[in-house]
Amino acid sequence: MRAAVLREYGAPLDVVDTMETVKAGPGKVKVRIRATGMCHSDLSGMTGKLGVPAPFVPGHEGAGEIIEVGEGVASVAPGDHVIVNFIPACGTCADCARDEGHLCTRMMYEAMGTPNFQEDGKPVYGLVGCGTFAEEVVLPHQSVVRIDKDVPFDIAALIGCGVTTGTGAVLNTAKVREGSTVAVVGCGGVGIAAIMAARLAGASQILAVDPSAAKRELVSRFGATAAASPEEADAVAAELTGGQGFDYTFEVVGRSNTAQAAFKLARRGGTVVVVGLGARTDNLELSMGTLATQSKILVGSVYGGMDVPRFMRQLVGLWRDGKLDLEAMITKRLKLEDVNEGFELMKTGDAIRTVVEL
Repeated sequence: MRAAVLREYGAPLDVVDTMETVKAGPGKVKVRIRATGMCHSDLSGMTGKLGVPAPFVPGHEGAGEIIEVGEGVASVAPGDHVIVNFIPACGTCADCARDEGHLCTRMMYEAMGTPNFQEDGKPVYGLVGCGTFAEEVVLPHQSVVRIDKDVPFDIAALIGCGVTTGTGAVLNTAKVREGSTVAVVGCGGVGIAAIMAARLAGASQILAVDPSAAKRELVSRFGATAAASPEEADAVAAELTGGQGFDYTFEVVGRSNTAQAAFKLARRGGTVVVVGLGARTDNLELSMGTLATQSKILVGSVYGGMDVPRFMRQLVGLWRDGKLDLEAMITKRLKLEDVNEGFELMKTGDAIRTVVEL
């Protein structure tokens, strides 16, 4: 089968037709990937920022069809359409017992340590235990979420990461209140999803902050009431909030300097949500005096902030009701052989979401 493989950090992906999947053993399923979104976390893995050893197959924001199930699998059957869930809940750990399956790492780490593929008899791993830049992939059955067959694969793929992460940060982690003010720093796929969720929550002001002029021209379609470059953000924020700052700010880039910017944009007593996945060596520095005297709430949000399968199905419902314009998030469609073009487009900062259709 075909797959896109990273051979060494910083190099283009090598698209091959010699990859094989491993056997779908007990508790596993084989998925025929039909669409996969290109997430900035894939690029971070490819540059070595996430510490994933090469070679590996990137991709974790995917959707497809079950073509084989292993022994003991009853949750899905061949022919079912599914979204890939890259943080599968084990159901037995302390996090799962608290109904916080999105924080469960037991199965994800097990999946990351298990080869998804083989090439010339040698094991090849998928990014975060997935590897959706391949025509087929074998995953734990907990790593797929069954959906209705009328949901397009490209829409389902976006829900696999960016939409779940961005909307969940707003609706589940921050629980944005109606009439409140919101700023979103970074307007890629996750940021756009956060903007749509802020609109759904009834925010009165939604400022979108991004260096890309092309993105700033698009954000009003998704619910932003104002847009600013990073250099303009403080002045625009002062005008919109009367100098008070925003009730909620969301950092969706994954860098300490943008987290600092999001912290600065929040009002005293406001909530700052860090959503972007950054490097472990990139430390956020805040003065103890500032933390205490400004009484701001600083919190992280991972993968939607609640039970992932349940939330993904809720998002499908919101899309059906016309409350999430996921089609408009797709700014480019590519075939697998052109996947490197998508990463070059990502580096320009102008893309919202590129989808690879397999």
